[in-house]
Amino acid sequence: MPRALLIAWKAIAYCVGFLVVAAACVQAWFYAQVFWWNTHNPTSTSFMQTRLEQLRHKDRSAKLKHQWLPYESVPVHLKRAVVASEDAKFVGHEGFDWEAIQKAMEKNERKGRVVAGASTISQQLAKNLFLSGERSWVRKAQEAAITWMIENTMSKRRILELYLNYAEWGEGVFGAEAAARHHFGVPASALTPEQGAWLAAILPSPRRYERGRTTAYVEGRVSTILFRAASAQIP
Repeated sequence: MPRALLIAWKAIAYCVGFLVVAAACVQAWFYAQVFWWNTHNPTSTSFMQTRLEQLRHKDRSAKLKHQWLPYESVPVHLKRAVVASEDAKFVGHEGFDWEAIQKAMEKNERKGRVVAGASTISQQLAKNLFLSGERSWVRKAQEAAITWMIENTMSKRRILELYLNYAEWGEGVFGAEAAARHHFGVPASALTPEQGAWLAAILPSPRRYERGRTTAYVEGRVSTILFRAASAQIP
């Protein structure tokens, strides 16, 4: 083999090896963070930081609204409403709802564009903790890897606790406690079942609904969520 070709092959091999090691280090860092957050509460998340930067482009003094709420302090009817709305099979799956994914793919194919998603609570938590709102195959692959880490490290109770505390519920509003106070002026413990269902209903597009504002669509979703919440399983 000519010397130049040999050198080229070695260079390629070293580059590939470097990329593999770098990728492994990145995944190890994610896994270490997941392991730490199994017993420690994050002070912030990647998604929260992204939103804060966006807000500070408009107002340099902008701050996020967020207050930690232990799992046992979250009303049962709010937990059930969120699970019923976002991930009915949460307790039983291992991070991915394959049936929902298949249905979403078929619907998107019929429409010719992305009109439906099938992200579980675990997948949404992975995105909220570590990633941005960017849509790409690389980000989705990383989300899937982190979801696997979360499901294999944390209990369902811990996953739901983190989700309820870091989900976006309005412009600069994160977590159930801040959401209850922002939209209804009460602590989460005082939310009615209807208010809890309303909060669950706006999760897909929380910044569109300020301070309890409702629409016919949301009212319909609230009714559906209240019906389904009665049988929703929570950890």
